Amino acid sequence: MEKEIQLRNDIFQRIKQFQPKSPDNYRLAFHLTPPVGLMNDPNGLVYYKGKYHVFYQWNPFDTKHTFKCWGHYSSNDLIEWEEHPPALVPSEWYEKDGCYSGSAIEYDHKLFLFYTGNVKTEDGGRETYQCLAISEDGIHFEKKGPVIHLPDGYTPHFRDPKVWQHDNKWFMVIGAQTTSHDGTVVLFSSDDLEHWQLEGPLAGKGISLPNHFGYMWECPDFFSLNNTDILLVSPQGLKTEPFKYENLFQSGYFIGEWNMKSKSFVHDEFNELDHGFDFYAPQTFEDQTGRRILIAWMGMGDEQEQSHHSIKSGWVHALTIPREIFIQDGSLYQKPVEEMKQLRNKENSENITIANEHTKIPLISDLNEIMIEIEQFAGKQFEVQLQNNCKLIFNNEKGILTFERKSFDQLNLETRQCKIDNLQNLHMYLDRSSLEIFINDGQIVFTSRFYEEAVKNECVITVDGKTKFSLKNWSLHSYQIHNK
Repeated sequence: MEKEIQLRNDIFQRIKQFQPKSPDNYRLAFHLTPPVGLMNDPNGLVYYKGKYHVFYQWNPFDTKHTFKCWGHYSSNDLIEWEEHPPALVPSEWYEKDGCYSGSAIEYDHKLFLFYTGNVKTEDGGRETYQCLAISEDGIHFEKKGPVIHLPDGYTPHFRDPKVWQHDNKWFMVIGAQTTSHDGTVVLFSSDDLEHWQLEGPLAGKGISLPNHFGYMWECPDFFSLNNTDILLVSPQGLKTEPFKYENLFQSGYFIGEWNMKSKSFVHDEFNELDHGFDFYAPQTFEDQTGRRILIAWMGMGDEQEQSHHSIKSGWVHALTIPREIFIQDGSLYQKPVEEMKQLRNKENSENITIANEHTKIPLISDLNEIMIEIEQFAGKQFEVQLQNNCKLIFNNEKGILTFERKSFDQLNLETRQCKIDNLQNLHMYLDRSSLEIFINDGQIVFTSRFYEEAVKNECVITVDGKTKFSLKNWSLHSYQIHNK
């Protein structure tokens, strides 16, 4: 208890003494960011007692992946947020080197957090424990300690528990690495949320896949949507292929059918959730209306991480906007939640026809929602450029969609690509240093951070051919963040 009190006091003092750079031109306005330090995986997404709760991996003391606790925001409407003290800090022996990622569920009017306790041993090894903490108000948590220890057949890379209920029974999936260094997801079951039985591997090499598919699977999420079973997972160690797996680590999904009696999951091939530079560790939850909402880490722990310009201001990384997910044509689609419309302010609308030229469309502010509906397009290429830095290019002849940005050091151009049959519409959210693009009603998404010294509030459309399209642009309000 003394260690926990001291850690909480240290975090409070860190926040109190933090002097943000003024002006901070890169601090995002309608995304959740850490008050100070480093933010990564969203944790414990849940709707509890009339509020949305978003926990997240947080290092308040540095912009590196060292100390990890659970930061905490809550909201009535996904727009106006309240910042709370950290829900979990690594004060006990079974979590001394970090309260790692996990999930939340409501049961008996209480909020249950499941998370991974990380322990580094003196010989350079690692221990892992799946732990439980319980709250009656959603703010203050009592730790119950480990409920699952590492089973045989797996390395200590065994983490990120995600819990759900099915037919009056509780289930948990955990991301894991086998002793043969294959990524996998492991299934457990429970009748009371405290005593857990190992059911065995749910997916991976030799289980649901014939071959090796990454050396570690992180942040699993398993749920049913429209009577279809879906496994989200973030595999590490996939080799880059044409139009696939271009980031350091990937995040995606398998669609299939789970047989609860045999504990088997038969699924289709892996599909990426996002083709941009900065998207990882997505987690979903179901709210009171039955929507399945997804939030991800808008970051990537790659070699560019310490080049983020915001580090000079004492913070780094953010979470994506909340997205509703749904199944269409056998794939997962994503769209911004309806609540995002509450941020709209001034509106501008234009109908444009151009041929073999470009047009510059002024944007209302540096916080924008932009919708482009393509009514007709005949030609080779359609380009959209924002802020001198980000460009989306659709090559109609090759069926290739390319997202291009300047590297964080501004020295190189970087690209991410995917295949697409046609371009029908674009729905874009442009924050001060982030861009989320939803293409063809959410069929494909690109999420990326960017940095631009000279902000240029305009959208430039360039066409090789002829096109007719409409464009709507709203300036957006910022999130309202309240501190307690």
